[in-house]
Amino acid sequence: MDKYESIKLNKDFRFLYARGHSFVSPCVVVYFKKNKLDHNRLGITTGKKIGKAVKRNRARRLIRVAFRTLEPALNGTYDFVIVARTRCVFAGAAQVTKDLNNCFIQAGILKDEKNS
Repeated sequence: MDKYESIKLNKDFRFLYARGHSFVSPCVVVYFKKNKLDHNRLGITTGKKIGKAVKRNRARRLIRVAFRTLEPALNGTYDFVIVARTRCVFAGAAQVTKDLNNCFIQAGILKDEKNS
């Protein structure tokens, strides 16, 4: 997959919070559920607890970069909601990518998984 679509509707976010699987890491919380589309969908949430707009935008940018890096290795198509945690702002892109990768490994949704 080269392209993903953004999740923008509140009902989609709420559906993933209620019915999706979740995994937690120090920088992010990942909610996901398999979809029947031919592409992935991504929603990013950053609360005011993270900081002012500059910090929230930085956290979203880091998450988008990490997701784009890991998206080709995904096994299937999914809807994702990624919630930024406070540590995300102070972490670098490599740390956010590592945390997101660990969540994907725990979920078992990567193609080149070492466990199988």
